[in-house]
Amino acid sequence: MEPRTLFDKIWDAHVVRSVDEGPDVLYIDRHYIHEVTSPQAFLGLRQRGIGVFRPEKTTAVADHNIPTAHQHLPIRDAVSRAQVEALADNCRASGIEYFGIGHHNNGIVHVTGPELGKTLPGMTIVCGDSHTSTHGAFGAIAFGIGTSEVEMVLASQCILQTRPARMRITVNGALRNGVTSKDLILYIISAISTGGATGYFVEYAGEAISRLSMEARMTVCNMSIEMGARGGLIAPDEVTLGYLTEIPSFNSDPDAMRLIEKWGSLRSDPGALFDKELEFDASSVPPMITWGTNPGMGVAVDGVIPAEDQIRPEEIGSYRKALDYMDFKPGMKLLDHPVDYVFLGSCTNGRIEDLRAFASVVDGRQKAPGVTVLIVPGSQQVARQAEKEGLTDIFLRAGFAMRQPGCSSCLAMNDDKIPPGKYAVSTSNRNFEGRQGPGARTILAGPLTAAAAAVTGRITDPRELMRVFD
Repeated sequence: MEPRTLFDKIWDAHVVRSVDEGPDVLYIDRHYIHEVTSPQAFLGLRQRGIGVFRPEKTTAVADHNIPTAHQHLPIRDAVSRAQVEALADNCRASGIEYFGIGHHNNGIVHVTGPELGKTLPGMTIVCGDSHTSTHGAFGAIAFGIGTSEVEMVLASQCILQTRPARMRITVNGALRNGVTSKDLILYIISAISTGGATGYFVEYAGEAISRLSMEARMTVCNMSIEMGARGGLIAPDEVTLGYLTEIPSFNSDPDAMRLIEKWGSLRSDPGALFDKELEFDASSVPPMITWGTNPGMGVAVDGVIPAEDQIRPEEIGSYRKALDYMDFKPGMKLLDHPVDYVFLGSCTNGRIEDLRAFASVVDGRQKAPGVTVLIVPGSQQVARQAEKEGLTDIFLRAGFAMRQPGCSSCLAMNDDKIPPGKYAVSTSNRNFEGRQGPGARTILAGPLTAAAAAVTGRITDPRELMRVFD
């Protein structure tokens, strides 16, 4: 048999039917939904007079609109409250598992799914959210879908999809001390641009990737979408198995051993052909920050904003607009630039490993005067673990307060908005104009760089505080 990529193995195993000169009908193993993109889909089902085909394959959480303070009180914003109530009502009527506000399993959909053992290798996974690519870290085909497609999956457990091209990004070597997986993916996006993987599904490989924890792999796959990819995935291995065997529901699964044996074949065959191959050296990756209004506008934390003659001709317009919005200049060094807000959280960096990294820098230090810091765990489980490990106490001693789980300042659909003109160092995934609030100026970074900014009040190379230099 001709060698096949991991992507093709999973895709082919889920094709129900192929349309001549058209898309494939793809079966979906796990469907995640939340309050923003599902209400219209359920309304469509009711208008058609049909129900949810396989409700046990769908899991719902409230995350985008929920507050991260005083979650025991009714949601103040009427629209947000209506969306969350609609999700609860729709799930109750359809028999769908739902983790609402206050539930011990509530959290951001792309954090709760993996930690509850609902995301497994070899699966096809969709959600009405672009960062569904997160789940590809487990060796799954996971991608975001639109509201009409949410309705399609609810009704049939299938979706019409055109097979994307295949790209492999190999990262050799090892990341240096003080450099995180967030820095790695920002580095890759800055190198190939936000359109560099358009039309592709990316497989990440190489020794640097195999050394990453599952949480770090989720960060990498999460931001695949930010370079235009349909999604990203990483072949399952001992690290994957180690993560899953820590989950009680996985260990109680009578089919677990059979599934483990099956996962052994979930890797690209030697000689499998990809439509595009890229390679990077992990040792070249520094702590990264962004200076513009898309994730590809990034530099080393101690680097300078590129001059206009270093910009691709087709990107000159967005380059000028970004500098105007951020009030930055070509050739400017951002190190020591004052910051007003720091946000630790989101489906990119809201896991326990991210809170540990942040705590490792702030432990024994104090929050910088005048800086507002939002520490938002990605789930109730993460919050409980942070309490258990003493991270919450470290934050309190440093002058920080940990908020309750939710998407929070990633997209500012609740009250956690950055005011106009203020600078925020954020561990989220997007720095678009107004993403964190109208007029907000977002600088993307990893949890170590965010922590350094929180205690210094300025953009700081985290290695200075960690006393780590190679």
